[in-house]
Amino acid sequence: MSDHCRGRPLASTPAVASKQAWGGPALPSAPLLEVESLHKRFPVSGRRGALLHAVDDVSLHIGPGESVGLVGESGCGKSTLVRLLARLLDPSGGRIVFAGQELTEVRAERFARTPQRATIQMVFQDPADSLNPRFSAREAIAEPLRLLTGLTGAQVDARVDEVALQVGLPLALLPRHAHQLSGGQKARVGIARALAVKPRLLILDEPTAALDVSVQAVVLQLLADLRRDLGLSYLFVSHDLNVVRLLTERVAVMYLGKIVETGPSEAVFRAPRHPYTQALVSAIPGQGPRIRLAGDVSSPIDPPAHVCRFHGRCPQGEDRCAREAPPLLRLGAREVACHFAA
Repeated sequence: MSDHCRGRPLASTPAVASKQAWGGPALPSAPLLEVESLHKRFPVSGRRGALLHAVDDVSLHIGPGESVGLVGESGCGKSTLVRLLARLLDPSGGRIVFAGQELTEVRAERFARTPQRATIQMVFQDPADSLNPRFSAREAIAEPLRLLTGLTGAQVDARVDEVALQVGLPLALLPRHAHQLSGGQKARVGIARALAVKPRLLILDEPTAALDVSVQAVVLQLLADLRRDLGLSYLFVSHDLNVVRLLTERVAVMYLGKIVETGPSEAVFRAPRHPYTQALVSAIPGQGPRIRLAGDVSSPIDPPAHVCRFHGRCPQGEDRCAREAPPLLRLGAREVACHFAA
């Protein structure tokens, strides 16, 4: 079956679709995921004692049924943060609390064998690379069921059939291997594999980046429908700011390992307050004149704690920014790390 035939078709492409089309359920106040002062530092080869600050004092939360976007240029720490939250990597410091349980008390290598593993699942950027070429689509979807649930035999097969139909993957395709599937079909297998164990949080790492634009629209609509129907929470990581704006309620902007701005997606994209967010948003077609940043990106290796990470590239930067790093302060529904945001 064609990738374009399943799911409710979009009236337009993601870049111009209405926000209402992507709406989710009303959000309770108690967070599902709470991240407090999370750090991840890596030793630098050949430099004794030097540390690369990949994630530096990050705090955020995601509510039940909420979709939160994570944006920032390549190298800002998004992928490391995602690996920490998915418990594929151990933090250097900080806390990850999920549904009231402290997850950082269990090392990543042991977390894979705990019941909590099923509650947080990932959909990876490239479905072709994330699927075992030796597995059929059925085997790929069944693997987490065998590892993380008590299901066996016919129960596993029944659940695979159920979740395949849920994501619009025809059962006739389940015996096929990855090289026999289209890009959209492989994406559906990846989503079905993540959903099979009934998670509460899906971490979506550029889930449509490897797909054609027309297929992207269908897969994004599928993700929106699944969130609505299943009450899932999403952490949606993407370079496509239009997609983040449409598919999320809130967005967090990351720069050199730190969160520099958070807030309701529509408000952040309409009137960004941090100079870096302003530059990002200006790159969206139709958003007005492009803000081009001068200067070089600061090194993430042992950055001075008293200097703003954006200093040297910031169009508004002053001497104060080199002496005093701005904290992430709440401004109404927003949080901004900038001396000049108020």
